[in-house]
Amino acid sequence: MIKKIGVLTSGGDAPGMNAAIRAVVRTAITNDLEVYGIYDGYKGLYEGKIERLFRKSVSEKIHHGGTFLGTARLNEFVHREIREVAIENLHEYGIDALVTIGGDGTYRGALALEKMGVKCVGIPGTIDNDIGGTDYTIGFDTALNTVVDAVDKLRDTSSSHRRCSIIEVMGRNCGAIAIWTGISVGAEYVACKELGYDEQDIIETIRNASKSKRHAIVIITEHLTDVNHLAKVITENTQFEARSTVLGHIQRGGSPTPRDRVLASIMGVRAVEELMAGNSGTCICEVENKLVAIPLEIALETKKDHVTEKYRAFKMLW
Repeated sequence: MIKKIGVLTSGGDAPGMNAAIRAVVRTAITNDLEVYGIYDGYKGLYEGKIERLFRKSVSEKIHHGGTFLGTARLNEFVHREIREVAIENLHEYGIDALVTIGGDGTYRGALALEKMGVKCVGIPGTIDNDIGGTDYTIGFDTALNTVVDAVDKLRDTSSSHRRCSIIEVMGRNCGAIAIWTGISVGAEYVACKELGYDEQDIIETIRNASKSKRHAIVIITEHLTDVNHLAKVITENTQFEARSTVLGHIQRGGSPTPRDRVLASIMGVRAVEELMAGNSGTCICEVENKLVAIPLEIALETKKDHVTEKYRAFKMLW
């Protein structure tokens, strides 16, 4: 029977992480469990940066973006000797189990600890929405809203000046933000890892758009190409003057949307309940508006399909 729970956030921060931490803390305390915050992710776990949390510790946190526990990457966590030190730190505080909030790297760390005897439950927190097993991850909705708001603003000025706006968004390994944004804003073209990058196809599409519109929008994920180069090529080969905008880390910030706050909160509650029920080595997922717990290994092996239906709809609508 567990008596003390630790909670950490790892990898890239995502809006809603604070809401998840808050839910873990308050659910644990409501059930007469002690809860400890681990600062700076697995790095902080290795360094022993652990502090007991109380209800007041998470007051006024639910509406803040980022994570007040901090996050950091520790590539060395793959080494057993590093994890052994981390486990010793857990034992020093008498912590029986961990709730880990983050992406696939966070899940891999939790799975490694689980195999060494530490009870772990994961919560999916990443703006990329690239974690298998769950329809949505904490932070995705907020990031999507941030991107759509930015593109809507760019469209206003692009239309005024007869321009093509090229917007680079996050998601080097997953095109969810790009594809959902493309549909939401009525973009002319979306390029991402799943769909590939075809410069000539982009040019032809923008040429066709220039026959009936005063502006065009291209959404492209990071690391596919140099967007400044693409803007130059479009300017030289179409009727539009093209401008590129890299949104960058603004997509990670901001107050979480109500959807992310609710999702994070109910996932945090369920994670503690999983541990109290004696379950571990699992992660909390939202599937068809219901919460389920699946093995971490299954989540890490499952690939998400962001393309088929949504991209088909995108092509039909354009």
